Amino acid sequence: MKNTVTELLGAALAALQSEGTLPADQSFTPQVGNTKDKTHGDYACNIALVAAKAAGCPPRKLAEALVERLPESPAVAKVEIAGPGFINFFMTAESAVSIAGDILQKGAGFGRNNDGQGEKVQVEFVSANPTGPLHVGHGRGAAIGDSLCRLLEANGYDVTREFYYNDAGAQIDNLTRSVQARAKGLGPDDESWPEDGYRGDYITDVAEAYLKGETVTADDRGVTGKADPDDMAAIREFAVAYLRREQDLDLKAFGVEFDVYFLESSLYRDGKVEATVERLKENGYTYEQDGAMWLRTTEFGDDKDRVMRKKDGGYTYFLPDVAYHLDKWQRGFTTVINEQGADHHSTVTRVRAGLQALKAGIPQGWPDYVLHQMVMVTRSGQEVKISKRAGSYVTVRDLIDEVGRDATRFFLAARRVDSQLTFDIDLARSQTNENPVYYIQYAHARICSVLRKLAEEHGVQRGRNEVAGNLSLLVLDEEKELANQLAKYPELIRNAAATREPHHLTHYLRELAGQFHTYYNAHKALVDDVELRDARLTLYLAVRQVIANGLDLLGISSPEEM
Repeated sequence: MKNTVTELLGAALAALQSEGTLPADQSFTPQVGNTKDKTHGDYACNIALVAAKAAGCPPRKLAEALVERLPESPAVAKVEIAGPGFINFFMTAESAVSIAGDILQKGAGFGRNNDGQGEKVQVEFVSANPTGPLHVGHGRGAAIGDSLCRLLEANGYDVTREFYYNDAGAQIDNLTRSVQARAKGLGPDDESWPEDGYRGDYITDVAEAYLKGETVTADDRGVTGKADPDDMAAIREFAVAYLRREQDLDLKAFGVEFDVYFLESSLYRDGKVEATVERLKENGYTYEQDGAMWLRTTEFGDDKDRVMRKKDGGYTYFLPDVAYHLDKWQRGFTTVINEQGADHHSTVTRVRAGLQALKAGIPQGWPDYVLHQMVMVTRSGQEVKISKRAGSYVTVRDLIDEVGRDATRFFLAARRVDSQLTFDIDLARSQTNENPVYYIQYAHARICSVLRKLAEEHGVQRGRNEVAGNLSLLVLDEEKELANQLAKYPELIRNAAATREPHHLTHYLRELAGQFHTYYNAHKALVDDVELRDARLTLYLAVRQVIANGLDLLGISSPEEM
């Protein structure tokens, strides 16, 4: 319907241009939006305010001229001019509910488009250090990142999901020493326990598996424990592989899979870190000071220069990040999105500065970043902080075990990424209208239940995408509003992907479910009038299809019974 209004306004603008009221050598594109107040119609446009200066007349007068030249359309019930010159369109109920037929014709493809035209996009998310189970922050990153990938694919992009393993550096050293201590029979309370060691029960699991000589497989490698508590290199390799496997199992339980697992250690092994350093030196952006090598990041917007190589010869963490992102660029990804925790905020400027200093043709502001805020988990109104297995934090697996995958994914994706999130376990477990994911899934299941009743009590089998009945009989305000909400879905999918904000989809589905439940409770579908019954069931089927499509983009199931 929005396209219809846009086309009508386009015809009116063209008429005014041909008459000389508007200059013919200028382009005027009407921006049509949904109204928030239904007393102002279904759609509104401010083109008269935008083009008034070019027309040399007051906006309201131009609006009147535009309305006079609007072509006749059976889709429009009336048009009003409001305020200084807003044009409000009231659509007919029949034109609004026609969206149901379009939805059922397209089925799972409704809302999808080819805007991306197959452009390669890489999304890096989760990227946890292989030092322990995934915590709820990683879970939020997984829910947001995977939903964003699904949204981009729905918009026609060729998406690669990538997980970057920081399998080098001090944290891996701490992991190795912790597993070694456990293998030698020490516990976290012993005085000789590593000062920065990991204390969760999972360290015991790793040590026991290593001493038993077990073999673990993680993506690209199988590692067998040597059972030698003094072989630090063997312990390191085994522990990293063991925890990579554990994280992979957590992610599979969460319904998240990756196309590429990239190891930080490969950057050193393949000489890409050293090559990056040499390139930065050749470009004249490095200098020596106080025994360290610095990068002139201030020349690219940073507040101060950054140490690139420390006094002890080791590299700071952002240098391999620069090498890693150069590798992404060289792999042909013109669009890269990094979904990370807000604690990575300081790395954004540094990585971008380092990439510019490489003079590799990488555009400024590349890559894109989506940074999510922290998650607080509560039960009975009290914060939950500790998992026995992890030792000091709540894991993704804890949440999945408590409330299920669907609720975990929905709740972790349900708010703006830049806002802190409180995960209420009690709410997520509840089967009430207050639980948004239950409320949405219940709408889908309710429609399936009506269709089963239709078959059992009336002997009528209704096809999943069958359009039946006279849709012009759907004249109720609730039916028109429900149809208008369905019509918003394709634009929402575009906007959620473009703004990198999957939470808009959760809000949309919650509102759609609410409108359906209100309609369901007020007006029966299985009425004696067969034409009206079939028309209402067509609208039901359209609602079910959009709910299923939207939940799929969030990685959430659409149950037929609850």
